[in-house]
Amino acid sequence: ANQGHSIEVDLQLESAVPPDVLYHGTGHGAVELIMHNGLKKMSRHHVHLSQDIETAIKVGARHGKPVVFVVDAAAMYSSGYTFYCSDNGVWLVDCVPPEFLQKREAEPGNEKELKKRS
Repeated sequence: ANQGHSIEVDLQLESAVPPDVLYHGTGHGAVELIMHNGLKKMSRHHVHLSQDIETAIKVGARHGKPVVFVVDAAAMYSSGYTFYCSDNGVWLVDCVPPEFLQKREAEPGNEKELKKRS
């Protein structure tokens, strides 16, 4: 459990070069706030990002109708943001400013279409 939610521990993560694109799933209720403020870690140690869109859709579905944000991880990394990859493949970063995000509606069965447009 090296992702941590709110317990203060040494996470022992090493920085890593992210893939060009990562994904973040959420529910419709958070969309406006994310579009305005970007992704924030809130009570967690990091913002959690998925390498595949299917996982992001599942995460978003926990919060109602899922919305997926496509993260331009390559541009973030080039701009100096530090990424970490946890043992279970979840990508972690301190925050994702709104300029690195694109919103995609996640409908059941349109994962391939979402992937094509990212």
